Amino acid sequence: AISAAMKGRVVMVSGAGGSIGSEICRQVCRFEPAALLLVERAENNLFHVHRELLASHPGVTLVPCIADVGDAARMEELFQDHRPTALFHAAAHKHVPMMEWNPGEAVKNNVVGTKTLADLADRHGVERFVTISTDKAVNPTSVMGASKRAAELCVRAMQSGASGTRFMAVRFGNVLGSSGSV
Repeated sequence: AISAAMKGRVVMVSGAGGSIGSEICRQVCRFEPAALLLVERAENNLFHVHRELLASHPGVTLVPCIADVGDAARMEELFQDHRPTALFHAAAHKHVPMMEWNPGEAVKNNVVGTKTLADLADRHGVERFVTISTDKAVNPTSVMGASKRAAELCVRAMQSGASGTRFMAVRFGNVLGSSGSV
């Protein structure tokens, strides 16, 4: 079932240079997509994951895209130019104390960025949209958890509409070895 959704298709991963996003990219490459869009705003992280994937999956067309998911014009450009059929949205601010100190950035990235991508996925006919959330979205007690819960609700609202896109959210706890993890 996964192969049918990935093989020969265009897949986009936001947050491609992060702990979870880069692992999603590694797994997607195994299913031989026609192209994999690596969307990341941190250029060093993007450079490293792109280089790694080029070496390990030379037959996969990799498109490194420096971009911020909250930049609607840039995201529109990527959707128009590449027409992804599946999108894994892993871009997020996840550091709990940093988001307490910078709540506006949590909302801008985690909520507005998710809503921007979900709206574009709907408008451009993306078949599957999967947002990566957190266990901290369950009865949230922090700005980060609340921002991820709000993002989940945006995605859920899209699923209940008349969209042809399947919208899904999955929750991860702390990921062993990930950046900033306990």
